[in-house]
Amino acid sequence: MGRALGLLLLAAALGLLAAPARAEAAAEEVSIEVLHVPEPCSPRSKKGDLLNAHYDGYLASDGSKFYCSRTQNEGHPKWFVLGVGQVIKGLDIAMMNMCPGEKRKVTIPPSLAYGQQGYAQSKIPPNATLIFEIELYAVNKGPRSVEAFNQIDKDSDKKLSQLEISQYLKEEFARDGKKRHPSVHDEILADIFKKNDHDGDGFISAKEYNVYQHDEL
Repeated sequence: MGRALGLLLLAAALGLLAAPARAEAAAEEVSIEVLHVPEPCSPRSKKGDLLNAHYDGYLASDGSKFYCSRTQNEGHPKWFVLGVGQVIKGLDIAMMNMCPGEKRKVTIPPSLAYGQQGYAQSKIPPNATLIFEIELYAVNKGPRSVEAFNQIDKDSDKKLSQLEISQYLKEEFARDGKKRHPSVHDEILADIFKKNDHDGDGFISAKEYNVYQHDEL
């Protein structure tokens, strides 16, 4: 899972292509071409699921590639939570009802991408239509589910302490099996509380836990 996934599991801090505020538009404006569907095709993705995918992004105007997940994070697929604004609206729509192993090519209009402002950091101009080629690898129960909260909340007091989250991170790191510098654990733990402990009481309440947040790419 790695450091990025540890952040995602509790802070929902990792974004694929998290966009600035943009106007909403109808779901039918996203064009979806299914390139491959495995048999069986299960489970299918829904809002709140934790997805793992590779994707390439292109400008529809000239076909130039502006992003490739295989060149980031040592080539590991990206983790993100579906349907909560961690990616642009068009990708949240386009990746609903997908299953592991499925491949799609999707065309997203500007209103569901970066709109009139564009996204200079990724060299996306204003009013750009985007094309993504997506391969989905995993569909897991999302980190903000009731089940996940209860799993971390060892004493069942409806709030998460630093000790409980620290232990959860250690378990996730052990399950992942990758070697990490000890400081990684402390950095992730501090980031989780910075982003989620809104009242500063040293705990993450059930209400705070269910506030989705994201950073930009």
